[in-house]
Amino acid sequence: MTPSKTPAEILDIAGTEVRISSPDKVVFPEPGLTKLDLVRYYLAVADGALRGAGGRPMVLKRFPKGIDAEAFFQKRVPDNHPDFIDTTTLHYASGTSAEEAVIRDAAGLAWVVNLGCLDLNPHPVRAEDLDHPDELRVDLDPMPGVDWSQIVDVAYVARDVLDDVGLVGWPKTSGSRGLHILVRIAPEWTYRDVRLAAETLAREVENRAPGLATARWWKEERGESVFVDFNQNAKDRTVASAYSIRPLPDARVSTPLTWDEVRSARPEQFTVLTVPERFAKVGDPHTGIDDAVGRLDGLLALAAELGPAEKAPRGNGSGRRQSVMPLIEVARTKTKPEALAALDEWKSLHADVVPSLHAADVMVDGMRGSSSLWYRVRVNLQHVPEAERPPQEELIADYDPWAGKEWPGRPGSPPPA
Repeated sequence: MTPSKTPAEILDIAGTEVRISSPDKVVFPEPGLTKLDLVRYYLAVADGALRGAGGRPMVLKRFPKGIDAEAFFQKRVPDNHPDFIDTTTLHYASGTSAEEAVIRDAAGLAWVVNLGCLDLNPHPVRAEDLDHPDELRVDLDPMPGVDWSQIVDVAYVARDVLDDVGLVGWPKTSGSRGLHILVRIAPEWTYRDVRLAAETLAREVENRAPGLATARWWKEERGESVFVDFNQNAKDRTVASAYSIRPLPDARVSTPLTWDEVRSARPEQFTVLTVPERFAKVGDPHTGIDDAVGRLDGLLALAAELGPAEKAPRGNGSGRRQSVMPLIEVARTKTKPEALAALDEWKSLHADVVPSLHAADVMVDGMRGSSSLWYRVRVNLQHVPEAERPPQEELIADYDPWAGKEWPGRPGSPPPA
């Protein structure tokens, strides 16, 4: 006999009733956190979470099967959304559109958590102006082998660059291994301009900290450095906003910091269990972010001074980019455990070259599919003597995330009627 589900709990949040289904469902087994615990966390930090995500269209990243299963991305707001959830229609670069959720209050936070969302993934625009971002996002993404002190060093270089062009950066932990720096800007520039400004910032950080930071887009060319990920400012991209819970076993939180805290703080300090007390004691370090609106004129002037960024090598006729590195692909898989298993199998087949590999030479990347992540495994053989490099072989696993899906312009898709 199937045990009955825990009865739903109705919360009164500032006069709005929000239904929480399966409130006792354990979401994080290690600290024993339930769905209701996560709702209460977001209510405790609501002012800060809404400062980061409120009033912005949001992609719903849902974990209906818990943190050990892949999330799926839902752009369209559910048809049965309550009246207290606003919506707005975004038009994507692919030519599609979606009516997305816009939360504006603590009840909205509780509602998205009830859907199975952990982190909040807002676009860098306000619902009232979808064409002009008001936030430039600096994502400091460490390559394997990079320690926290190097990330911090790069963060301070980024702050210096921002200072030099008249912008204010607000740091926060990503909730994983890296750091984010948020910059409020006047909503006067297009996505294209904002991405160019972010790329220029990344290039200047690399110029000032060569070897520590990189603006190279192709992962195999970065080495053991911190990638200043400017492409997070491209249209359609979202990042986990302030106070977002991340899907890691310890229920880690993307936490705003003061610049004085950046060097001493560690990402693992900030969890669902620790952040509410910190928030109650010191408040939100990003309280003044909306009063520190800057302009992109300085970065765009620097872009003109630096000239066009180096272009990636063209393809070899196969439709794929020709890498400048001796790169081989190992597998494409639906899940990360499958990817890691494929990598282990490849290593067992080529045990003689494994000692030559550096940490950053092995790349297991989560790739965005139509509604969920899939995984690609590659190995850069740059540190393996040329005569000993294994050739490109048949993939150990060859998952196709687009199998059975059609969209306008996809190779092999039928022509429009």
